[in-house]
Amino acid sequence: MPINNLYSILFKDIKNYNNTIFEIPNKKEISYNDLEKIINNIYINLMNKKVVPGDRICVQTNKCIEVIALYLACLKIGAVYIPLNSDYSLNELEYFIEDSKPKLFIMDKQNKYINNVSLNEITKLTLLKELTIYNKKYSENQIKTKVFNANNHDIAAILYTSGTTGKPKGAVLSHKNLSSNCLSLKKIWEFSSKDTLLHALPVYHVHGLFVAINCSILSGSKIIFLPKFEIETVIEYIPKATVMMGVPTFYNRLIEKKNLDKNLCKNMRVFISGSAPLTRETWNIFHRKTGHKILERYGMTETGMISSNPYLTEQRKAESVGWPLPDVKVRISEEKYNLKDNIGEIEVRGPNVFNGYWNRENKKDDFTNDDFFKTGDLGKIDKEGRIYIVGRQKDLIITGGLNVYPKEVEDRLNEINEIKESAVVGIPNKDFGETVIAIVVLEKNQNLEPEEIQNIITDKLAKFKVPKKYFFLNELPRNIMGKIQKNILRNKYKNMK
Repeated sequence: MPINNLYSILFKDIKNYNNTIFEIPNKKEISYNDLEKIINNIYINLMNKKVVPGDRICVQTNKCIEVIALYLACLKIGAVYIPLNSDYSLNELEYFIEDSKPKLFIMDKQNKYINNVSLNEITKLTLLKELTIYNKKYSENQIKTKVFNANNHDIAAILYTSGTTGKPKGAVLSHKNLSSNCLSLKKIWEFSSKDTLLHALPVYHVHGLFVAINCSILSGSKIIFLPKFEIETVIEYIPKATVMMGVPTFYNRLIEKKNLDKNLCKNMRVFISGSAPLTRETWNIFHRKTGHKILERYGMTETGMISSNPYLTEQRKAESVGWPLPDVKVRISEEKYNLKDNIGEIEVRGPNVFNGYWNRENKKDDFTNDDFFKTGDLGKIDKEGRIYIVGRQKDLIITGGLNVYPKEVEDRLNEINEIKESAVVGIPNKDFGETVIAIVVLEKNQNLEPEEIQNIITDKLAKFKVPKKYFFLNELPRNIMGKIQKNILRNKYKNMK
């Protein structure tokens, strides 16, 4: 009988892994055997709370080993794991509860809503600590072998999208979706039990949980488990690691440190970036300082990882997200936004692609007739088959009937020495439909007037692409994964004349 449960796939070779899995700064190390014991204890306590396969379990806690064990115990018992951002508001939590109807809602004692009356009325709030209390009901040997016999389409997790264009939607991810992804990534990134992953990402997101944690457990790797990204702590632990996964914000901050150099990174095998676009400038500076070409990959909540630059350093390319993963098909939609560069919406099909959104039966807006998922990302594929992301479809600016790709304008702006970063958006215009504007963050102690910027880029872009107004901020609004929140900027400046 084939093994389909992700838990069984991840722990298939656990008997060979006697080493430490988690190293937590200023705390004890945890071995694979220790982790399995925590998982099995949570499994028993979930059983005592009448959790059965298919039950949804919402989780909003701080980053800790116990919540990783809870995720794995949910896989083992067949429950559906629903991780939630620790910053979500009360109204957002009420929406997730109404939409997913969880059997349990797990929080830690630090959660400000743990004693909230309205939440307690609509769901069963449970402390994470309750699930970790040792339970003698079953022997360890009895529980070790108890694993839900999942099929390929059984749901492993539901992850809610950011909901920038409406209410968040729950992407339904199966055991097959998640296992196919980590099996491919382990192979192409050459993960092994000799690796040590430096983990500073949140664990309620695809990147930090399904990519980082799944790949490491599958490989028997060690994980340096940091509570969050703090630049000095990351610098301290880089020499002890062989792999680091991060968002562009991590790398932007690292390149500002004087002690980031080739000697510091001499034990590093690969630096991986995702969840938001990495600029060519950051890629080049990082390479110059460390000797490492950051490996950029491309993925989504609904698909896991779609493509990756190759592991071989000489084949990596700045601003490209590489080639599709094995068994994943990627194409550009027939409807093109730019015929010259063959730019269109990226469509993807493969074992990694979800089957739809929770409680939403109508899939025709999300999938093509031949079952390719419409990503909403605009991109192109070069002659070598490499994929390039141009931007989000919803971020495309149409001014006077002409298409403006924000990334193209941002790239030109970011070439200016005094500019640290920029964001280009469209705001309503009575005559042209939309007007191009730029929001700019300057480097420290730099001054630049809008007229100076205009003079620099006028010769680099067609007239209709050149921003009509410039606004200056100390920093751009970002979500927890480092993506610039352009919806906030559009709303902020929509009434500017």
